[in-house]
Amino acid sequence: MTRASTIRASSGRLAGRRILLGVSGGIAAYKSCDLASRLVKEGASVTTVLTSGARKFVTPYAFEALTGQPCLTRMFRRIAPRESAFPHIEPARLAELVIIAPATANLIARLAHGLADDLLSALMLTVRCPVLICPAMNVQMWKHPATQANTRLLRSYGYKLVGPAAGRLACGMEGAGRMAEPAEIVEAACKQLEARGS
Repeated sequence: MTRASTIRASSGRLAGRRILLGVSGGIAAYKSCDLASRLVKEGASVTTVLTSGARKFVTPYAFEALTGQPCLTRMFRRIAPRESAFPHIEPARLAELVIIAPATANLIARLAHGLADDLLSALMLTVRCPVLICPAMNVQMWKHPATQANTRLLRSYGYKLVGPAAGRLACGMEGAGRMAEPAEIVEAACKQLEARGS
């Protein structure tokens, strides 16, 4: 660890806290780079998990550069020496908080119904720490009864939703569906972990 990263990790509201950041495949994924950077500036150790859809919008290298941690993308791969043989379990076991931003309608549906067909959804079945879900989608997708039912299921699991915000969406429509701003998500993360204490 470099001197700069040691100083950075020792200060801030999230100093020393371990956060798992899940990124799914929506245009709002670009905001997750800013979110990762802000979490690190608050002192958190951030491990990022990208779905295959997320990699259409952002790259693992961006998150590795911003966090100084490996970015996880695949459940099945060759295990390097001294690396965990359980990449679908270990990151969730170590995490003190999970943030999924953006959470697309598809990912929300899969999480609500316990599907585990990729690394991020498999990890979510092993998580035992608080979870913040940050929805981002078209306004009609957000309003759809299936999405609303799925978000109610997630809340019943104890997950907390941050957003979505209302405004102009990437598709040109107006309404709820914008991912919450990174600063708002960081604030929610700080409050969640401060409420849990050490």
